[in-house]
Amino acid sequence: MTEPGAQERALGLRRTVVRTAAGPIVARVGVPTEGEALLLIHGAAGSWRAWLPVLRLAAAQHRRLPQVIAVDLPGWGESPDPVEPLDVALVADAVVEVARRVGAERWTTAGHSLGGVVALAVAAREPAATERVVLVSPTGPAVFEAIRHPARGGVRLPWFAGMLIAMRVLARLPGGGLPLLRALGRTGVLPRLAAPLFADPRATDPEVLRAFGEETRPAAFVGAARSTLRSGCPPTVGCAVRSVRGERDVFVGPGDASAFARMLPDFAETVVHGAGHFALAERPAAVLAALDDAG
Repeated sequence: MTEPGAQERALGLRRTVVRTAAGPIVARVGVPTEGEALLLIHGAAGSWRAWLPVLRLAAAQHRRLPQVIAVDLPGWGESPDPVEPLDVALVADAVVEVARRVGAERWTTAGHSLGGVVALAVAAREPAATERVVLVSPTGPAVFEAIRHPARGGVRLPWFAGMLIAMRVLARLPGGGLPLLRALGRTGVLPRLAAPLFADPRATDPEVLRAFGEETRPAAFVGAARSTLRSGCPPTVGCAVRSVRGERDVFVGPGDASAFARMLPDFAETVVHGAGHFALAERPAAVLAALDDAG
């Protein structure tokens, strides 16, 4: 088992807790770089650890990144559950509070999956400070439709609709379904159930699969879906937006890229082979390339 804190130290990060209007947020923060930062926002069923493959690759290549600020959103990772239901705008403001508290003045926001909705909200609410946005396997109109109408939306995205229904059922079980999920994780079944999210689970870092099992929070997943739906479609932002998604992403609809292009003036998408919904883990080099392209 990895020693607590070893992953952060190996990447030059420190753990910090920032009290925000959305409650305490735990973040991993790198060395300041003249006010410039890279805000890393995980998706549902995740934490800051979702970005470890990208950060490790950057370190192995001796790439200089802006100050890394990798957050655990409220209710995920080590951040406690919010006292009241949150909307995307409040979560985005909380991420900005964390960034400013640790000295960031301008930033690139990078969001995975539902975290992409938060990343775009940060850009919309802080246009002067947000220089660019990178989306990884982003939530798009097809997911919004599946959240709004699981039966009808499930025809287009059956895996997402099925996962949403499963999370709603689990959230009603004792302990919010966490004891059952932990039991499945110990037997090794949970990663196999999540296999459709990865192009090739056998080639995926076992730590990524283990983290997925450990960090799945049914109630938080359902809450995130509800708050995403309340936020409406992604807002229009003026900065460059670059998107990376796997060719086998079962959470992306066929018209999502066109919809993003209509909403975002400077949008470009890269589809990468050998990746599913976790392109940041399966193809981290493509994510680093998107960060360069967005510049």
